[in-house]
Amino acid sequence: MNPRLLIALLALASAVCGSSAWAQSSTPVGDGGIKAVLELYTSQGCSSCPPADLLMHKLVQRKDVIALTLPVDYWDYLGWKDTLASSTFSERQKAYAKKRGDGAIYTPQMVVNGAAHVNGAKLNDIDEAIAATMGKFKIRHVSLQIVAEQDKLAITVGSGGDGASSATIWLATVQRNVEVVVRKGENSGRTLTYANVVRELTPVGMWSGKAETIHLERQSVMRSGADSCAVILQHGRAGPILGAAWLPQL
Repeated sequence: MNPRLLIALLALASAVCGSSAWAQSSTPVGDGGIKAVLELYTSQGCSSCPPADLLMHKLVQRKDVIALTLPVDYWDYLGWKDTLASSTFSERQKAYAKKRGDGAIYTPQMVVNGAAHVNGAKLNDIDEAIAATMGKFKIRHVSLQIVAEQDKLAITVGSGGDGASSATIWLATVQRNVEVVVRKGENSGRTLTYANVVRELTPVGMWSGKAETIHLERQSVMRSGADSCAVILQHGRAGPILGAAWLPQL
């Protein structure tokens, strides 16, 4: 074989191997594009919720949204303690109602882009709420990406966003599929399945309006059952959402 050709082939092989090694050590799958953020507030103790829970399995497959399930605990008194519920999610839902000024707190409730709410079992209403809120969402949008690399997570936030100067960076650890057998209460005897259940929602940083990247130890955010995560940039705890990204494998 021609020596020059052999050297060229070896160089090409080295480049390919190096590229493959990088692909295995770094997983840049967070999406910085504009996607609607859907938050479903639901409960195992609510007989009206299963249709919304079922619809979520379709919503999580859509490319234009990031859909999250946040189980609440205020129906536990009906006879069944929700095994996935968190008082943090109940408080977040109440904070949204207070911020909007309408006081509407119910299940199944879908909060869209942190700005509107509809019945979480009605797809047409959800799509209408997305369309109604996307105009302002796009104006104030801030690019957001999350990257998994070896033992760390890197969250990169862009700058600007309609004059926005500060916001909270929230990390939601998510379990993509959960099955629960309900033995008491309104759904007694039913086996319910959930999609993209938030196991913990934690503020991990503050954004000052300028582009920045924060790094997190992966082990510090791992939670039992969690296999994915989402990052949300939002004014406070219940203000408008400025951006979001999804990492399908934590």
